Amino acid sequence: MKFSHLIEINDPLNPLIDPLSRDQLWRGLMLRAEDPAMFVPHLDDCAIRARSTASIERELRYGALVIRDRVTFLSQLQMKYHVPAQQDITASTLTMTIEEPQPGLLFVRFEYDDDSVDAEGSADAFYNEFRRSAYQESDIDTIRVIRQLAADGRLGASPA
Repeated sequence: MKFSHLIEINDPLNPLIDPLSRDQLWRGLMLRAEDPAMFVPHLDDCAIRARSTASIERELRYGALVIRDRVTFLSQLQMKYHVPAQQDITASTLTMTIEEPQPGLLFVRFEYDDDSVDAEGSADAFYNEFRRSAYQESDIDTIRVIRQLAADGRLGASPA
């Protein structure tokens, strides 16, 4: 299944939305990778197993289920979650890319890719519709949490 959607971060036509700087947005996305319990319900624990300047390796615990993944990043631009096939889980990726078509107009593109088939009428196609909806809601929640962290002053200065 491949699925992609875009979330607008700054809307200059909506004065009710406080704008985020690219730096604040990036810090928020990094927090999602380093401290996912703030963003992911039902996560019991996250242990960082390895860290470099361009990646982190994590072990996520949901009760008895343990998922190992790797998050790679291009600073201020893109974050990619790599989940290798393990136990009953197929390999998958989630890529978050910050897009800025004009200065200050920020978006995040979320792209999902896994090995499930989307053949019309198949069981996978049926469940993939639910997964797409859940992914989109999760991504909206991610941006909501980032906005709250920024409002609380936890992501640095807001744009002028």
